[in-house]
This record gives sequence, structure tokens and C-alpha cells, in this order.
Amino acid sequence: MALPQATASLLGVILGATVALAQGAPTVVSPPNPPAGPQGTEMPDPSLSPECRVPGSKLYTLNKLKAVKTALKEKRPVRVLAIGPTSAGTGASATYPVKLETALERSLPEVDIEVDSRGLQGEIASGAAERLRGMVAEIEPDLVVWQVGTHDALARVEVEAFGSALDDAVKWIKSHDIDVVLVNPVYTASMADDAYYTSIVQKVQEVAGREGVPLVQRYEAMRYLSGSSDKGEGHMFGRQFRLNDLGLRCMAEHVTRAITLSLLQPDTAVTGTPQPVLKTLPGSPPAAQAGSAAQ
Repeated sequence: MALPQATASLLGVILGATVALAQGAPTVVSPPNPPAGPQGTEMPDPSLSPECRVPGSKLYTLNKLKAVKTALKEKRPVRVLAIGPTSAGTGASATYPVKLETALERSLPEVDIEVDSRGLQGEIASGAAERLRGMVAEIEPDLVVWQVGTHDALARVEVEAFGSALDDAVKWIKSHDIDVVLVNPVYTASMADDAYYTSIVQKVQEVAGREGVPLVQRYEAMRYLSGSSDKGEGHMFGRQFRLNDLGLRCMAEHVTRAITLSLLQPDTAVTGTPQPVLKTLPGSPPAAQAGSAAQ
């Protein structure tokens, strides 16, 4: 099936730049901008599947991925370690690593992607951080994709303790010349008014901004999709956001999009300076906004 012209053009820019990377040429291409909607409103990213389309500002913040670029330039497989709830390997979640690997290989043609998933059901950030040393030594990844915060929020882990554990782990990963992409917690309507839950979402954003790593704003993306669906959140994802096939496929596409566009970040950018991160979550309860403003 032929791609729409806008989508084909967008993919052409990305794929062309990626091939140049693989051949060792420097990249100076900025992330392409989606067409503006009525009255200048931001349109959803047309390179995503129709049911997964989200505007870029609600989907990611970008930063450089030096280790992945190095693997591309050396023309060797890119090793990805996926950790977090959707990487636990049971039930529907078992399909996520496969979907992520497939999506990455479609976006990075002629590049061998190896995704290894090592999540544990119910694991909080501090537990994953303790296991990281062994996983990194075994797998030697170029990139860690970490979906983090959901179980910490459900376990009511103290917010600052969560942030400290995540910050320390990200620093440790980066110190070993490994890239990191963070993915923040899932969105559910039942948790949207929970100031504690949204403070965990905000803390992931803060760590990503402070450490200069790409962030997939899963919370904002899922909220956008649940609100834009004709039949609402219950139809798209289940009342409590069951990780069904659609949800997992969208997540794989969203992570892949953030990785692909981060690879297009110019090498001349100032190290550790991320794209702007939301200071507050639109629609967050006043208590959550006040807490983030004070930090």
C-alpha cells in the first residue's frame, strides 16, 4: 500500500539521514516539523499509524544518542536493553520487545537491531537499578529503554527517593558510554486526579531534563489518544488501560519515533542540553502543579 505523500516525504528525510549516519557522514538534519493545523495548532505526527498519532510536543523530548550513532557508524548491530513493566515477558507484555525491535528495524533500514527485555513484574526503580550492573555486563547494550515510574507510583514510593534512585541509575548508565531513553508512566483516567501519581510522572520528566536524555511522554501520549478516540479511553485501552495489542504497538512506535529523531540531533548541540521539558502536566491537580513549581 502506498504511503501518503506527507508521510513518505517525512520518512524519506529520516531514512536518508540515517543512511548517512551508517556511512559515517555527520548529521545536521533537524527533526522535521509536521504540518500546522487550523489557526496554527500542532497536528499529530503523520509518520505514525493513524490510531497512534500524537503531536510531537505531547510525545517526546529529544537529545543526542552518541552510543547508538557510534554503532551505526561502525556498521554493527545496535543492542537495546528494554526494562520496565512492559518488558517483563508475561501475558500481553511479552509481545512489546518484538514490536519494538520490528519498529526500530523498519525505521533504521539495513541496521540489525537486537532487543533484550529484562523487566520484572512489579519492580520499582530502585530494584531495577540494583540489577542494572549485572544486565549491562551481560548484554553490553548501546541503549537502555527504561519504562519507569508506574510500579513506583502504585507502591507509593516516596517521590524524592524515587527521583534519586532514577537519577543515580541514569548517571551510572551514561558513565559507561551507554545511551538512555526514559519512558514515563501510563495514563489512566482514574489516576489523572491523583496528585501523587502525577508527581511521579513529573519526576521522570525532571530527571530526563537534568540528565540530558530523550524522554517518551507516554502519560501525555496516552491521555491525548484516549481523549481523541471516538469511543473514549474505554474503547482504546480499557478502563484501567490494559496493555492490549494496540497499546503495546503504539508504545513501540512512540519509542521508535523518539529514538529516530534523537539520532537526527546535530552533534554540534551543547552536551546535556535537552529540548524543553514540560514544567507542569496540563490538567494536573493544583497540588501537583504547586509541588513541581517549588522544585
